[in-house]
Amino acid sequence: MTAPAPLASPASPAQLPARTYGASRPFAWLLLVGGALGLFASAVLTLDKLRLLEDPSYVPSCNINPIISCGSIMRSDQAEAFGFPNSLLGLAGFAVVIAIGAGLLAGASFRRWFWLGLQAGTVFGIGFVTWLMYQALYRINALCPYCMVVWAAMIPLFWYTTLHNLRSGVIPVGRRLRPVVRELARYHWTVPALWYAVVALLVLNRFWYYWSTLL
Repeated sequence: MTAPAPLASPASPAQLPARTYGASRPFAWLLLVGGALGLFASAVLTLDKLRLLEDPSYVPSCNINPIISCGSIMRSDQAEAFGFPNSLLGLAGFAVVIAIGAGLLAGASFRRWFWLGLQAGTVFGIGFVTWLMYQALYRINALCPYCMVVWAAMIPLFWYTTLHNLRSGVIPVGRRLRPVVRELARYHWTVPALWYAVVALLVLNRFWYYWSTLL
């Protein structure tokens, strides 16, 4: 008679697999498309910056009038906030966003630290973009269309990453705030819509002296 097999001991918490978090397909598509738009704009800005360095008389294709002038932005100190062209940050950052979006569409899920890293990246991105908006409007006094594409891409990337992390539990939410998160998710489009409206009003107000001459 053979002895019964010993019972397996319960796994310790350290042996349990770490929880991973996936994402919805719409959010994955947002990362993929938003990242692609940002990467395209960053690539164009990088190429124009290189041409400007090679030939100081080079006129970027997006130099349209005294206000919409990429050249004015590229020649400013703010265009190299960290000692190198800002667009290089966009090339690296948006490429990562595209990779994450593609992975989510393929069914990947990531650990909490990964999502917190993406959250930190989008917080830095929206903060840097907001600073650049202020500099363009009130210090450089010019607008760059490709920079504005980056602005437009960063707003939903930041907002929907934050909303995803709040809803999924990556960012813990207290019981009292859960109804607020549910309402934000229900009317998720209102925040980016209002954000775009505020930016548009700031642009119109700042350069109204010029826009009014075109009417």
